[in-house]
Order: sequence, then structure tokens, then C-alpha cells
Amino acid sequence: MSIRDLKPQLIWEQFDDICQVPRPSKKEGKIIAWLQEWAKKHNFDYQTDETGNVVIRKAATKGFEGRPAVILQSHMDMVCEKNSDVEFDFENDPIQPWIDGEWVKAKGTTLGADCGIGMAAALAILLDDSLEHPAIEALFTVDEETGLTGAFGLGEGMLTGKYLVNLDSEDEGELFIGCAGGIDTVATMDYDKEEAPEGYAFVRLEVGDLLGGHSGDDIDKGRGNSNKLLARFLYNAADTFQIALAKFDGGNLRNAIPREAYAIVGVPAEAKEDFEERFLEFGQELMEEFKHTEPRMRFTVNDVDEKVTEVMSNDDMCALLITIVGLPNGVLAMSFAVPGLVETSSNLASVKFNTEEGKVTITTSQRSSVESAKLYAAQTIESVFFLAGFDVEHSDGYPGWSPNPDSKLLATTVECYRNLFATEPKVRAIHAGLECGLFLEKYPHLEMVSFGPTLRGVHSPDERLEISTVDKFWKLLVELLKVID
Repeated sequence: MSIRDLKPQLIWEQFDDICQVPRPSKKEGKIIAWLQEWAKKHNFDYQTDETGNVVIRKAATKGFEGRPAVILQSHMDMVCEKNSDVEFDFENDPIQPWIDGEWVKAKGTTLGADCGIGMAAALAILLDDSLEHPAIEALFTVDEETGLTGAFGLGEGMLTGKYLVNLDSEDEGELFIGCAGGIDTVATMDYDKEEAPEGYAFVRLEVGDLLGGHSGDDIDKGRGNSNKLLARFLYNAADTFQIALAKFDGGNLRNAIPREAYAIVGVPAEAKEDFEERFLEFGQELMEEFKHTEPRMRFTVNDVDEKVTEVMSNDDMCALLITIVGLPNGVLAMSFAVPGLVETSSNLASVKFNTEEGKVTITTSQRSSVESAKLYAAQTIESVFFLAGFDVEHSDGYPGWSPNPDSKLLATTVECYRNLFATEPKVRAIHAGLECGLFLEKYPHLEMVSFGPTLRGVHSPDERLEISTVDKFWKLLVELLKVID
């Protein structure tokens, strides 16, 4: 059975078409062109700004001309993560969705339902002439995942609507009216290289098969961070085994909890067997420590085929390991204003070596629903880096979205959900970053709400979309457009 046969068929057909178009963050040229051609094919007016954002417009249906326009907003880029044993080119290969029971998944990669299913819903609304609705502005933004570039650079005159429905949420039955702001803190250090010690044997240590996930939505789930776990072992082993570090590599994206990390490590040849045994024993200890949150955690050790000629100086290695171990990671504070909401967090996203230049780069990401707490979290991370001699840069960051519980759009959405499904939706804020805060800066009059079907494992190859919730997502969106005024 193809996903094109699922119901409601129109939205699933659009989603399948979107999966065929490569759309990595910052490389959205193909999906921009596809959206433009889609609009031309179906005779819709569209506009593209200098940043690459696309808005496609549809006039109000008869009798709805006097109502305020509604903006349906989603982002066109996707997080590109794959399992290490999968060959895949995200810039050229189509995503391969498949049905696994009650879920749609991709074969070995992220699915891109974040936010491809939101895009598909907007396109389906535009196509379905049986619906009743006010004027629609379907806004598709670029580079939400790695910098909110599209929202930052949204061109003037792109939007005229009063209401904005963000289609980038991941929990059916929950309506979001606020989100965290964020900032990235990136540190670099030039390290001294030395000749590999004589009589040393080098091995590749790897931590893998962690669940990973979204560094906002999943940060409170107690999952392991591959960079932290590997550094813990090396920190403990540094003196006992007189290790030499040739390389450390873990994680990729600032907004994904890292699932894999490896290090090329040397020890005196006579200690190699003991060192390998200790690493595997350490793995068993951590499997016990994380048994409730990381069921597939894997620790492996293998010989290194190529001869290692250079290593990091001992002083710089110690500074690196102390830094990774010492960096705050995970939940930093819970909200007192909204029970159960993570207020502030940090994600140690990636550690990358440039062995040719002798440089190591560590990328972290801080989030908070409180602006002052967000900045303090970044300063906390910065201070640890400074103590170890790193150079530190912060991104411009992005604002949070302050909840407006009294908005008409929210009240109408709650009423629609109650009438459709005979139950109350949850109204809450989210720790993940949405583009809504930036839209509100440019268009202060907007009333906004965010909802979507249920997604799990986003930003990882475990990403999956719950089939039954897509129908409820669609019905809510259709009904809301019918009654909002």
C-alpha cells in the first residue's frame, strides 16, 4: 500500500510529492522552484521574496470575502539525518516513505514530516475547491531548522492576514500558543599537534544507536548525549591509560540531540586489551544507567586500519575533555509559570575536528521561554569555554513567542476541536523554537495558534508520523477556516 492511498487522500498525495523533492536546510532551491511551478500549474498567484520564502494566495470562497485573511504557515526545509550504515544523498535523493503499521516512516533517514506534512496540508487546502474559507495566504519559509533565516528575512508586503495558523507542531490534541526563544553558542580552539607516541596502538571507540531527537521537544526525556557519554569515558581513562587523542567527532545539527560519536584513541600497545575491556565495561554501566531511556545504546571498539601519525597535545586534549564533561547539557530550569514546561535548556550538539588545520569546533544551542534566562544560559556555556581557552561566538538568536490566551483565534480553535472530537484540547506552550515570535515582531497585529498531527523521533532517522492523527489535523484545519471571522 502506498501512502498516496491513505485518507484524506489529497493531503497524503501532496506529502508524497514533497518527499520527492530534496530540501536540506540552506539548500532549498529545488523545493522553492517546485512550489513556484506548483502554483503556476494550478493557476494560483504567488510571490517569492529575496530570502526565498514563497507565499501562494487563494481568494475567499463566495460569502467569505469580508472575513480577515488567514495565513497557513509551514517551513520548507527539513533536518537531514541518516543512520551511519545508510547511503543517502539529501541534496539529490528522494525521501522513501513507507507504512509501518499505524505510522509512516522513512527508510534509514529522517522523514521530513517536520514540516512536510504542514506544507502538504496547506497545499491540499489550496487545491480543495469544496471547502469554504476566507482568503488564504500559504506561507512557506526557508531554513527554519538551522537559523530561522526565512522568518528573519521575511519580505515586506508578503502577508496581509489577521490570523496565522502555524502547521509545525507535533502533538495532535494540543494547541500551542507560545514557544521558547533560542541562541547558538559556538566555540573553536586551535590545538597543538604532536607525533603519535611510539609503541601505541590506536582504536576507534564509538557510542551509537541513541534515540537522539529534537533538542527542544525531547530535551526533558532523559536521553543520552553521545558527545557527553564518550567524553566521560575518555576523561576517566586519560590518566589510567595515558591515552593519546587523534580525533573526536560526534553529532551534526544544533537542534538535534546527538545520537552517535566516535574517537580515535591510542594507548600503549601492552594496555590495549585492558583499555578495550574497560570501554565495553563502561558501556555496560551506562546501559544500566540509561536503561529506561536508551534501549538500543551501543558501544563498540575496532582497530584503526590507517596508521595514525599525529595526535592532539596532552594539554589540549585535557582541556577538550574537561570542557565537554563540564558543559551544562539538558534541562537547566523548569517553568514555574507553566507547570511541566521546560523553561531553559542547552544542547551540546556537535564536536568536530579539523585535523589538517588543528582546530576543534563545538556547537551548542540554548533555549528559554524567558529572554534573560536564555542569555544567562548562553553566558554559562560561554564561561566554561573561556576557562578552557576557546574562542566563543553567539548567534543573533531569535525571540520567544509570548502566549496570548485571550485571542479570538485560540478560542475559535478550541471550540472547533471540542465540537469535532467531543473532548477538550490541551492549550500549552512548547520548549521548541517556532517562527511565530519573529512573525509577531514584523506583524504585531497577528493572532497565532500552532497545531499539527502527531510526530515522534523528529530530527532523527526514527522520525515517524502517526497516520490516524493526520485525518484529525485535517478536519480541525478545515473547520477552523470555515468558522473563523
